[in-house]
Amino acid sequence: MALDQSFVGRTYPPTAPYEVGREKIREFAEAVGDANPAYTDTEAAKALGHPDVIAPPTFVFSITFKAAGQVIEDLQLGLDYSRVVHGDQKFAYARPVRAGDRLTVTSTIEAIKSMAGNDILDIRGEVHDEAGEHVVTAWTKLVARAAEEA
Repeated sequence: MALDQSFVGRTYPPTAPYEVGREKIREFAEAVGDANPAYTDTEAAKALGHPDVIAPPTFVFSITFKAAGQVIEDLQLGLDYSRVVHGDQKFAYARPVRAGDRLTVTSTIEAIKSMAGNDILDIRGEVHDEAGEHVVTAWTKLVARAAEEA
C-alpha cells in the first residue's frame, strides 16, 4: 500500500535536547576510524579556531535518525518499517557540532514517491542548538521495499 501523499510537508515536534559530550564524539570518531585530533584533543580543536572538540560530519546521523523515528512511528503514515532500508544520507552544515552543544531536531517529510512498488520517503532534519541557531540540516532517504508476491 502506497504511503499517503498528504503527509508531504508534515513537520513533527522538536526532540528533547541532546547534549553532545566529548566522550561520545571520541567514541564515534574511533568507531568510524577517523583519527583527526580535532575530534579528541581540545587544544588541537582550539588551534583550528573551535572552542572545544568538534564531531565528525556524520556524527549527527545518530540524533537525526532517532528524530526521524517520529515519522517512522506515525501509524497514520502507514510505513511498514520491517521493509525499510536506508537509501541515502546527506548533510549541510552551518557550523561544526561541538562538545557541549545541546541540540534539538525538527523532522519534516519532504517527499514521498513510489517507484516499482517501493515507497521512497525523504525526511529533512533541522538541527538547532539551545540558542536556536541552525547547526546542520540532514536529509535521510528511506526505501520501503515492495512486498514480495506469493
